[in-house]
Amino acid sequence: MPVSEISKTANSGVAEDTQPAIVIQEVTKSFGPQRVLDGVTFHVRRGETLAVLGRSGTGKSVLLRIIVGLQTPDSGAALILGTNMAEADEKALAAARTQMGFLFQHAALYDSLTVEDNVAFPLAHHRPDMSVSEKKDRVRDLLHEVGLDGHLKKMPSNISGGMQKRVGLARALALDPVILLLDEPTAGLDPISSGEIDELILKLQDQHQMASIVVTHDMVSAKTIATRIALMDKGKVVIEGSFDDLQRSDEKFVSQFLHRDF
Repeated sequence: MPVSEISKTANSGVAEDTQPAIVIQEVTKSFGPQRVLDGVTFHVRRGETLAVLGRSGTGKSVLLRIIVGLQTPDSGAALILGTNMAEADEKALAAARTQMGFLFQHAALYDSLTVEDNVAFPLAHHRPDMSVSEKKDRVRDLLHEVGLDGHLKKMPSNISGGMQKRVGLARALALDPVILLLDEPTAGLDPISSGEIDELILKLQDQHQMASIVVTHDMVSAKTIATRIALMDKGKVVIEGSFDDLQRSDEKFVSQFLHRDF
C-alpha cells in the first residue's frame, strides 16, 4: 500500500488498535556511497513484537533512529501512529515520541541519579499534570512491575547489568507508551540474566499490548520474545516471518545466519 494510502487509513476514524502503530514503507538511507537501508518495508500492530536481526552494519540501529525521528530517510517513510516522522514539525515529533518508550543498548541510565530518579525522569519532563506523590507512586509501581522493589535509592553503579536493563525498561514504560523500541536488550548479559530479561519483556508485552521492535543479535532471545522476525542483509529485509519460517527458508544467508556459518 502506498504511503499516502496508509496515512489516509491511519487517520480515517477506524479504531486505532486495528491499524499498524508502526509502518515502515520503502525506506532507504545512504551515508556517502554506502547504502545502509535499501527499500525496507514492514509494519507492527499493538500486541506484536518484531525482532530485527542481521549482521553488524546492516542498518538496524539507523532504522531505530529513523523511527524516532532522529534521522531522515532518503526516500520512503516511517509512519508512527499516522505521523510521518520525516515530515512532522517539532510539536508533532514531540507528541509522537511521548508515545514511544526506548530501551537503549546499555540501559543509558544517568549515573548521577538514583534508580528512582532515573525512572521518574520522563515524568518530570512530560507530565506536569501529575503531582509529586502521583509520580512517586507511578515510579514505585513500575519498579515493582520489573521486580526491583527495594532498590529505589540505589545508584546505577551499585546494581548489576541485568538490573540496569530492568530500570531502563521501567523508565521506557513511564509514559505508558503505545510503542516500545528495544536496542539489544540482552547484550552483555549472561544466559541466565538474558533469559530473565526475555521473560520480563514477554510479561510486559502481555500486560501493555504495545507495538514492539527489538533489534538484537541474540537468536535465542528473538525466538523467545518475537511474534515475527525480520532478518536483514545489505540493507534489505531478506525474510520476514516466524522462526519456523526462517528454518524452512532456502535462502543461503538465512541458513548461514541461523547457524552462524560466516
